[in-house]
Amino acid sequence: MPSFDVVSEVDLQEVRNAVDQTNREIGNRFDFKGTDARVEQAEAVLTLHGQNDFQLQQMRDILDMRLTKRSIDIACIEAAEPEVSLNAARQKLTLRQGIDGSLSKQMVKDIKASKIKVQAAVQGEQLRVTGKKRDDLQQVIALLREKDYGLPLQFNNFRD
Repeated sequence: MPSFDVVSEVDLQEVRNAVDQTNREIGNRFDFKGTDARVEQAEAVLTLHGQNDFQLQQMRDILDMRLTKRSIDIACIEAAEPEVSLNAARQKLTLRQGIDGSLSKQMVKDIKASKIKVQAAVQGEQLRVTGKKRDDLQQVIALLREKDYGLPLQFNNFRD
């Protein structure tokens, strides 16, 4: 029986490359000269360090541009409020991976409401969709793409 998995993953190596490029550009820019502005990565958490809130926003724009060029959807980034003190500012950015329980239940509910003859099962942080026809599975992919779940979705492990 044909099936596929719905996942939300981020390639951390590509994120690391984008962070390196961002740090390189920050080091070369005139408005960041003499400051301790940088982006640090610890697994799926990015930390922006700067002198003020404006610098954090500039760094975030550079980072978003670099991530987009490396085919990483920036909708997966969850930004915390900036922590601003007298001469330093920090902001944590969390890369969301996996589909949480409530979102996967909503996706299953939407698939069942569409009356397409497929079965959807939650498997950890992914969703497996199984059906008899490949066309039905393609309809489910189109359905999930048109809905906005606030998280970038990938469809992989397609088996015939």
